[in-house]
Parts: sequence; C-alpha cells; structure tokens
Amino acid sequence: MSASEAIAVMQRFELKYLLSARQADFLRGRLEGHMLADAYGETDIASLYYDTPDYRLIRASVEKPRFKEKLRLRAYGLATDRSPVFLELKRKYEGVVYKRRVQTTVPEAERFLAGAGPLGDGGQIQREIACFRDRYGPLRPSCLIRYARTAYYEPGSDLRLTLDRNPRWRDRELTLERDLSGRSLLPPGGEILEIKAQGAMPLWLAETLSEGEIYKGSFSKYGEAYRQIMRENPPELPAPVPARSPARRPRPAAPGLLRLPGWA
Repeated sequence: MSASEAIAVMQRFELKYLLSARQADFLRGRLEGHMLADAYGETDIASLYYDTPDYRLIRASVEKPRFKEKLRLRAYGLATDRSPVFLELKRKYEGVVYKRRVQTTVPEAERFLAGAGPLGDGGQIQREIACFRDRYGPLRPSCLIRYARTAYYEPGSDLRLTLDRNPRWRDRELTLERDLSGRSLLPPGGEILEIKAQGAMPLWLAETLSEGEIYKGSFSKYGEAYRQIMRENPPELPAPVPARSPARRPRPAAPGLLRLPGWA
C-alpha cells in the first residue's frame, strides 16, 4: 500500500483510460525519468462493494449523474480476521473525487454495517459512513473486484498514476478472505490507467498520452461488473397487462328531442 493510499481523507481529480497491451507497454517506457514506482511494487487489491438488494447505488452511478457515491471494503492481498482493511466512502461531484476511509477489520466492518457496533475510534468519518449506511440500508455485499496494481508517483508533486492489470469480478463468495479468482472485466491484455492529481496534468504526460493515442474515457470497475451481471442474469420484468377496450357509452339523444318509452 502506497503512502497516498493510507491517507484518510482525499480530494482530487481522477482521470481514467482503458489501455491495450501495446499502449500499456508504451506508457511504462515513457514513465522512466519522470515517475517512480512506489516501494510496494505490484500489489493485489480487492474491493468488496456494498449496495442495496436492488443495486440502487450502482444503477444511479451508471446514469452518470453530477453526484454519485459508493461504499466499499478494501484489502491488500487476502484478508484475515485481524489484518487491516479499509472501509471507504467514495463520492464524486462534477469530476472531483472525495474519499473518506477508516482502517478496520473484516469482523468490525461487518458488525458496523449491520448496525451492531462502532467503527474504529469514532469521529467525523465514522459518522459520515454511518449516515450513508442508515440512508441506504439495508446494505449487503454485492460485488467483489480484484486486480493487480502498480502505483507511480512524481517526486516533488501531487501527481499519482496507477496501472491496474487483470481486473476481474465475481458476485458469489463475496469475502475478502478467500481466493483471488474472478471473471475478467477487460479483453485479454487490457489495463486500466488512472491519473490522480489535485492540479493540472504536466505537459510531458499530456504529450505522452497524445503520442500513444491514449484517450480519456468513462469507466467504472463496479459499473462494468454490474453490466456484465445484468447481461448474464437479466431481471425478470412483470408480464404486460392486456389492453382493455374502453366501455361503450350509450349515444346521447339529439339536442331538443325527448325519447319516451316505446319509441323506436
């Protein structure tokens, strides 16, 4: 876990790009002399997303609203009951990402999300996450996302860059304490680039992206997993109600005429 990942409160721009294997190799070559890989090297990351039973949060997110929010429990490698994990509330408003995270354990996070215990040592972040939990609850684990991440930093600046290899998902065995298997999110060799900064992108990086024909897109790992889940298991729609013909009303008598019983 890099130093930037350990910060409890973050506010920054995050730009995402989908790369082919060729583009990923090109980018890695161009990073030399500008950015350094952090001391952790390639790290396996797992994010367990929580949602309502009807996927309310991710359904709203894929509509690309101005404001959206997600809740996930993140581990680095396989978790145990005692290893540190991070409960993260991630919000995005008009392109700016705001993240709140609390270090905890899997059992403590599960009790907290069930409303049966505290989270960490309390404080403002716990209150924000508790408010989220109470507003959307009941929440349940809905999707597990795993990938191998290498994080880079530019010395002397706030610029961070990550490359996520072999992103995969599963919607069964939703625990951070089991194997690393999952269904692929991308075509073979594809990677996800994220550029994270509080200010403007440096000129050398903008030129590198242009030369490599690497263009910004809109991509969410959980969002793509949700689309694949829905394609494989489309929701059952209620049967259409047959149209009913409108009831026929008797024709009114012509104005000025009086109809008496027995008249034809």
